[in-house]
Amino acid sequence: MKTLELARLQKKLGHEFSNQGLLALALTHRSFGSRNNERLEFLGDSIVNFVIAEALYERFPDAKEGQLSRLRARMVRGATLAELGREFELGDFLRLGSGELKSGGFRRESILADAVEAIIGAIYLDAGMAICHQRIRSWFTTRLDKLTTTDEQNKDPKTRLQEYLQARQQSLPKYQVTDIQGEAHDQHFSVICVLECLDEPSTGEGSSRRGAEQQAARNALKLLGIDH
Repeated sequence: MKTLELARLQKKLGHEFSNQGLLALALTHRSFGSRNNERLEFLGDSIVNFVIAEALYERFPDAKEGQLSRLRARMVRGATLAELGREFELGDFLRLGSGELKSGGFRRESILADAVEAIIGAIYLDAGMAICHQRIRSWFTTRLDKLTTTDEQNKDPKTRLQEYLQARQQSLPKYQVTDIQGEAHDQHFSVICVLECLDEPSTGEGSSRRGAEQQAARNALKLLGIDH
């Protein structure tokens, strides 16, 4: 990759690499060859989770652990990281195999998100934690400024439960209808919500399947200690 091209990217990132090879490696997808950015991505994932967790802890001193976890999940999810990647125009710099190039891999959300994490890992190795911390906080400032815990409280129970589990890398809930009573125009649904982290399923009832699932999710949040 040409030094001039990397210089343009480094200006966008706000960091000039002492070791240009680290940046080149961070931009190398596994489809390009065996020496790729997967290890840097692993490192960057841990760092960005820590830095964002710290930022949220400082910004929301009264927030509960569950609220902080959901906010962090929103900040470090693939869609958000891919947005950053598009802002940096990473698609212009990625090194992809021929198959990924033909299929438009430079636009793919997962590839952009992984590259952002890899760049974070590369900055850490190149300049240390203080600089890496500074860059991440700078990149996320406007997104962090828009967050409120009120937004989290207004989310429906199913969404809140899913984000809580995703933040902990746990399996998503499974909803099962256990009973339907009444005529077609006036039905009553009973539903269970099965979670791997709970010994017993939570239950919910409602005049629609969706309503019953929302009630089951709300009860699951209570069992997890998120709602009271």
